[in-house]
Amino acid sequence: MSLYHGSLYWPTTIKDKPKYPKLNKDRSCEVLIIGAGMSGALLTYKLAKESLDVILVDKDRVGNGSSSANTGLLQYSNDKMLHSFAETIGVKDAVRFYRLCFNGMEELKRIAETLQDDIQFENRQSLYYASTSADILAIKKEYDMLKKYDFPIEFLDEDKIYQSYGFKKHAAIRTSNDAEVNPQKLVISLIKEASQYSNVQVFEKTEVQKLYYQDGYWLFKSEDAIIRAKHVVYATGYESDAITMNMATKLNRTYVIVTNPVSSFQQWEDRCLIWETKRPYFYMRTTYDGRIVAGGLDEEMMEAPKDPKILNGYANNLLTRIKEHFPQFQLQADYVYGATFGESVDGIPFIGEDPKQKNLYYCLGFGGNGTVYSAFGSTIIKELITKGEHPDADLVRLDR
Repeated sequence: MSLYHGSLYWPTTIKDKPKYPKLNKDRSCEVLIIGAGMSGALLTYKLAKESLDVILVDKDRVGNGSSSANTGLLQYSNDKMLHSFAETIGVKDAVRFYRLCFNGMEELKRIAETLQDDIQFENRQSLYYASTSADILAIKKEYDMLKKYDFPIEFLDEDKIYQSYGFKKHAAIRTSNDAEVNPQKLVISLIKEASQYSNVQVFEKTEVQKLYYQDGYWLFKSEDAIIRAKHVVYATGYESDAITMNMATKLNRTYVIVTNPVSSFQQWEDRCLIWETKRPYFYMRTTYDGRIVAGGLDEEMMEAPKDPKILNGYANNLLTRIKEHFPQFQLQADYVYGATFGESVDGIPFIGEDPKQKNLYYCLGFGGNGTVYSAFGSTIIKELITKGEHPDADLVRLDR
């Protein structure tokens, strides 16, 4: 299964992409990370500073999987609202989970500030509006709960929305502490810097398969070699074998366009991230060079259509949605694609040690906040490996 079909924008922004060798001889390490996407990149970057011997492998090139189709909206708010989580898992755990996401955002900001490459990271606010009048109550409930637990939040009525953005919606909340990023640049930069540490080795075009556990080591084989590792982390995203492990997940498809550059965003206050309560929701953001990234129209099918005519039909629908908000823009879809994405049934990612296999871990950021999940998930995995525990590991455990 291909994770996307169509024309991607982020690869056009990448120049001088580092190349890594294919594994060609047997190796031993303390941690083997499988998958050089967002989760694998963040974990490798963090473990590099722990002085552990780390091997990172990917069956393709670094950052070529879902990271190249990621839309790069970074938010602490979730597809499932805080008050909805409170109804399903209880207030205490709901707030704890949202706090994990908030801390994940803070961590991404700190990392972005230290990376040598420009990853086109910009602090942004997010506008989350009621798609219909019937959703006003949910927006108000969400505002009240986020405010109660000290998350940065602001309520906007219809007049304030129109004053700030020039379009009419019934009500909205505006969150702070969010951001946008070039996700492929982020992955490439994280691995590039991690690979400069002497304890980190990176191998591309290296697909591995599990053999067995023996004498304190997991043995994995590639086409040409064997890797012996004390700890192994699957960071393989939506291609993970974990989908067959009875995890409550589902794979859907979504559609994205990237427009031509816009000369001015005068009526788009702070160029904030915009999304809505309707499901499936529509969302949009801007890029460093003045384009609009817009997406949505999700469908309960795994693989996106390949036919350009079908993709262009979805593109026209997304252009129409942008124009509903900003009719003054002269737009065309320069890039159009459909992509597979995964979600957990309960809205929480799967992160932690396999309950039946010692020293085998998964860091799977299923959900609309995949990059944020990868940020705090990689910290949880790091501490499980280095300390044997993390205070919030129970929230995202595999066997919940």
